[in-house]
Amino acid sequence: MRTVDGRQWANREDLIEHSSHSRATLGALWRDRKANGHPPARTIDGVMHWDLEEWTGWFATHCEKPRDLSKVDRKGDPDEMLPPAGQARVLGVDPSRITQYGKNPPPGWPDPIHTEQLAKRTREYRTRSQLWEFADNPASGFGTKGGRPTGPTAKGAATDPRVQQAADALAARPDLKAGEVAAMLAERHGRSVETWKRIVTQARREAGQ
Repeated sequence: MRTVDGRQWANREDLIEHSSHSRATLGALWRDRKANGHPPARTIDGVMHWDLEEWTGWFATHCEKPRDLSKVDRKGDPDEMLPPAGQARVLGVDPSRITQYGKNPPPGWPDPIHTEQLAKRTREYRTRSQLWEFADNPASGFGTKGGRPTGPTAKGAATDPRVQQAADALAARPDLKAGEVAAMLAERHGRSVETWKRIVTQARREAGQ
């Protein structure tokens, strides 16, 4: 936590501790900032920080949005593993929503507890308890009016944390060219500049830039 001009500024780790939400959840909220009004970041010593008071107020408002969870099926064995069609039935949504979540995971969307490799794709299984926890998580935005807004694909960010690091760096330093961002990330996290150039390119592609 940093104090600047009498105000506290929190980095991502500070927000995780402050909110008790996961890195993936907070990362998804930042990724969807154009839709949800997430406060802007300020770069301090090369790391993104957020005004803690402003962020806390925004997060409380975000979590208090009216939600309709009446379609969520609360019956059945909590530990039963369900394929995508079953997950859709539990949440009371169209199966296409589960497909969308796989490409653009919302805050709090759980990792699969089991995967099955098919001929052309991977089928992911989740338990009823995982789905109930997701639906009940205010940060997920599930059940808000109009559903979850669509956004850029972020599957790579979910599977490779370096893509999220690149996306954060691009957002924090829009004045830098992609190669300069790659060089900064290589110095900060290791690996070659060429490796980071590929990751930065992927992050920009997923952000629709």
